[in-house]
Amino acid sequence: MKKIKTRCSYVSSNPLYIKYHDTEWGVPEHSDAKLFELLILECFQAGLSWECILNKRENFRAALDNFNVEKICCYDKKKIDELLSNSGIIRNKLKIGAAVTNALVFSEIQKEYGSFDSYIWGFSDGDVIIEDYHLRTTSPLSDKISKDLKNRGMKFVGSTIIYSYLQAVGIINAHGAECDLHINK
Repeated sequence: MKKIKTRCSYVSSNPLYIKYHDTEWGVPEHSDAKLFELLILECFQAGLSWECILNKRENFRAALDNFNVEKICCYDKKKIDELLSNSGIIRNKLKIGAAVTNALVFSEIQKEYGSFDSYIWGFSDGDVIIEDYHLRTTSPLSDKISKDLKNRGMKFVGSTIIYSYLQAVGIINAHGAECDLHINK
């Protein structure tokens, strides 16, 4: 692993945040399991800080069956009530319901495209887009994907959340010029 001396200026001193920045954020991700995990975490992050989500990530993994899409598709009222009482995660009824809905839609996309990876990376023709994180919080690409996901029935997938997701999964590499992981265009 590359030794990082200078990071994007927004990264806190939290070891979880540092590890996430240095090893995950902006790295092209093609595993459907990981793409699903990050999508669900981004949806829970709406209105909160990413650091808050990282601090609860292991709790989310335990509570959401290690982000197993098939299991989440089958969550019933009893399981949702269990999640609503779990103080280790974000206990927002709408976001928990969205996780189940989004798992169902994710599964349908997998069936239609062969994988979610094929679907999501198809929007950039498999290419990584290089930007600076200071540039924007949405883009025409995040607008397009957000609209498509909403039309399919997903929740908490507005353009800002999807833009952040595209950065997280490496479709958009947005490390700042001050960062050792910055890539010049």
